[in-house]
Amino acid sequence: MSELNPVDNQKVDNQKVDSINVDKSSPELKKHTFEAEVAQLLHLVTHSLYSNSDIFVRELVSNASDACDKLRFEATNDDSLYEDDGELKIRIAVDEDAKTITFTDNGIGMNEADAIENLGTIAKSGTKAFLDKLSESQKQDGQLIGQFGVGFYSGFIVADTISVETRKAGEPADKGVRWVSDGTGSFTVEPITKETRGTSITLHLKEQYSEGEDSYLDRGKIKQLVNKYSDHISLPIQMRKEVWQEDEVEEGSDTPTNGQMVLTDEWETINKASALWTRSASEIEDEEYIDFYKNITYDMDAPLAWTHNRVEGRVQYTQLLYIPKKAPVDLYTREQQHGLKLYVKRVFIMDEAEQLLPMYLRFVKGVIDSADLPLNVSRELLQESRDVKSIRDGNARRILTLLASLANSEDSDKQEKFAQFYAEFGDVIKEGVGEDMGNQERIAKLLRYATSTQDSVTTSFEDYKARMKDGQKAIYYLTADNLAAAKNSPQLELFKKKGIEVILMTSRVDEWAMNFLTSFDETSLQNIAKGAVDLGDLQDEAEKAEAEKAQETMKPVVDKLKTALGERAKDVKVSTRLVDSPACLVVGEGELSPQMIQMLKQMGQDVPESKPTLEVNPDHPLIKKLESSEQSVEDFDKLAQVIFDQALLADGGQLDDPAAYLRRVNELLMR
Repeated sequence: MSELNPVDNQKVDNQKVDSINVDKSSPELKKHTFEAEVAQLLHLVTHSLYSNSDIFVRELVSNASDACDKLRFEATNDDSLYEDDGELKIRIAVDEDAKTITFTDNGIGMNEADAIENLGTIAKSGTKAFLDKLSESQKQDGQLIGQFGVGFYSGFIVADTISVETRKAGEPADKGVRWVSDGTGSFTVEPITKETRGTSITLHLKEQYSEGEDSYLDRGKIKQLVNKYSDHISLPIQMRKEVWQEDEVEEGSDTPTNGQMVLTDEWETINKASALWTRSASEIEDEEYIDFYKNITYDMDAPLAWTHNRVEGRVQYTQLLYIPKKAPVDLYTREQQHGLKLYVKRVFIMDEAEQLLPMYLRFVKGVIDSADLPLNVSRELLQESRDVKSIRDGNARRILTLLASLANSEDSDKQEKFAQFYAEFGDVIKEGVGEDMGNQERIAKLLRYATSTQDSVTTSFEDYKARMKDGQKAIYYLTADNLAAAKNSPQLELFKKKGIEVILMTSRVDEWAMNFLTSFDETSLQNIAKGAVDLGDLQDEAEKAEAEKAQETMKPVVDKLKTALGERAKDVKVSTRLVDSPACLVVGEGELSPQMIQMLKQMGQDVPESKPTLEVNPDHPLIKKLESSEQSVEDFDKLAQVIFDQALLADGGQLDDPAAYLRRVNELLMR
């Protein structure tokens, strides 16, 4: 479309497609049938490929943008194609009386052969054919997005008839073409005189889309859709300007009675025609990044940090990724929608492209802009592919690198930002230990915990290793429901006695995550509540000999405990880890702890049968009491059950029958 004069402007906005009423007997009017099984294909396009009727605005604007870019490419070799009109633009006109919407561009346009080939064949993409002709360098510069050949037909979602008037750039005015179809199997083509180059596509709206809430004759609605889908297209998208006009002042009055909005002959640009992420990072101020973040997320707070990069390689894309300052309330609702805004050459495609982020980074916000993604023909859904995986992996690495730069920085402000991040999102990051094996080491370096010697959640695995005792072969850790429970766990007693630091993990996700992380920097990770405690060089020979002696001395009591506890305990052993407590529960390597079993049951999951081993402290008075010959069988059984229940409670488990436990305790206290 070339610059329109005021007369032309009026014609565009009030356009009624004459082709609908053409003389069918005209010798110049040619009727064609669509190639392929058009009836079925059009039904598929309008009812299946596009689930959202608004999509037609995006598709037709994208096609218009492509046409302008094609002209720009062609004009690099032939300036005359501009026809003294080098200001490329897209215009949208709404005619409420005719119930039409017209999309007009002053791009490359089509001749009769082009119209028949590109509009008469479903999935025959002129853009793709054009791209095939371009050199590799030209392809990199192109802003061509209509790769699938069916975007034009999205107009039939809302229109019962579509008419196209077009003329190819550089050809005479009398070489214009009018193409008309109702989408039922055929179309007509006839020559027209068209003074300006480019294409005008007019949609004759179906009744349901021309009135009521679903009407597209509302200029405000069209502007909103352009802002949503096409705001960042580099070309100006214009609509006629509306102004408020007061009624004439009545005689004897100083003010008009009322007024109304009226259309003018002036065209105004309704899109921004710029995209922040396409600019160089060095040219963008922090305030611009913050404002853009607030605009796309509706978050009142500024982001905690961000990263902006142009990724080159087999898949080329731009990423602008933000880490929010606060976690959303639905952070742990994994079914909740999340993801990045996806653009293809500045054209909005998806609001929450979850395939471009791993689940454990679902809190990340931002924009991805790429022309290389394999979209389905409706552009509404991403197909899983090597390219999608490449972008997802690239985004994950970039975020983890950003977090590492904050965590390892000597700058106090950056360290504070990481502390803020970890307080909000630390538990979510831990999910990545089991979900992203390729980045497991990166994630492990970011994890922070409290320890038996330090309550603040600031100790990394690297910090712990630097503080390990001479001769210590493993990183020791303990999982619990909370910090108080962990610090008071009987499992810690031996380690406290020997001055060995233990990492305290108090998040529900910790035990699950540690099933996947068995070592760090070639040092094994050992849960002190699972399996036998082997302190290696940290335990002297005298202690080992004393433990063996206790095993023999306590064997009769151990056997009686096994009988009393029956199916409740897998085994009963003399403990080498207890100092002050009478007993504790231990599970085998790879088995679920009592608190893990509890959590899974609360989540409604079936939990496999798992019985703990009871370890008893031979030096504790309560255990020594069991050795007393004065104990009756009944009292022994009651005391055995109480000792087991207390160990279960101390380990974060829950009693199946609390009332029975209280009854046994009360009976023993009264003796």
